[in-house]
Amino acid sequence: MPAFHIVVLNKLKQEHLEMIEAAAPGSTIISCTLEEASIHMDKADILLAWGFNDIRPLFLSASRLHWVHSLSAGVEKLTFAEMRRSQCLLTNSRGIHGIPVSEHVLSMMLSFSRSLPGCAKNQAAHLWKRVSCDEVHDKTIGILGLGSIGREIAKKAKAFSMNVLAMKREETSELFVDQLYKPHELMEMLPQCDFVVVSLPLTEETKGLLTLEQFRAMKSSAYFINIARGEVLVEADLITALQEGYIRGAGLDVFAQEPLPTDSPLWDMPNVIITPHVAALSPYYLDRAIKLFADNLTRLIHDREMFNIVDKTKGY
Repeated sequence: MPAFHIVVLNKLKQEHLEMIEAAAPGSTIISCTLEEASIHMDKADILLAWGFNDIRPLFLSASRLHWVHSLSAGVEKLTFAEMRRSQCLLTNSRGIHGIPVSEHVLSMMLSFSRSLPGCAKNQAAHLWKRVSCDEVHDKTIGILGLGSIGREIAKKAKAFSMNVLAMKREETSELFVDQLYKPHELMEMLPQCDFVVVSLPLTEETKGLLTLEQFRAMKSSAYFINIARGEVLVEADLITALQEGYIRGAGLDVFAQEPLPTDSPLWDMPNVIITPHVAALSPYYLDRAIKLFADNLTRLIHDREMFNIVDKTKGY
């Protein structure tokens, strides 16, 4: 059985090391920071990185490298030109984010529906004041992107008796979706939605997909939630839509620039919930990511089909 030199750009617990060692006994596993990794790359066969890591300098110095695995689903920084032209395998951690991200989306929806931001503001001011409340029951949610995260959001929305619409490129049979729309039908779907949730990967096709035109097509009572990538929309157009009342509010976990600049108007908008790119965070995240990698490592060793191979030209 082959042994590998594996470099991981993250601190690992002992149980994570044991998972990898069980999959490929005798392998050398280096857990280090991005800055420390350069001294290990001349021997590296496999690199585990985050999709936001700039690994290009490491990649160019790694003559033995034949597999890069992203600990995240996104691979924006990992599909640079040299990577795309190479024979190096690229995989990601797609499929492990559905539980925490869908819970994050539902928490934002319920916060808006039950006016929890207003309650929190009143609590800080020691003010006993009732707020207006609504229900998500029987409301319509539109999900842009129906991968593993989108499906988990749809599943939870159905548990709240919501009407579920979704935009997806391919026609498929979906258990928790009432109606599917193709990308060219987006403007037909948006006016029906009380909540619009973005769970798309960031690609050349999706970058800047949502502009003022799309926000104006939404209900003035609708809420927009983004847990995908900030660049999927034109942020200035979202700000205009919120300021002009084209939509009622927004729950935002991702932004065009992170950290969100302190002078962004979004900070002070009472109809906006801001979270600092934490939707996927969970105490079980690395457990799931390393388990997926170890499974793929076993598949590589036994020449079986691997999970989550990324099309480097498409970016997902």
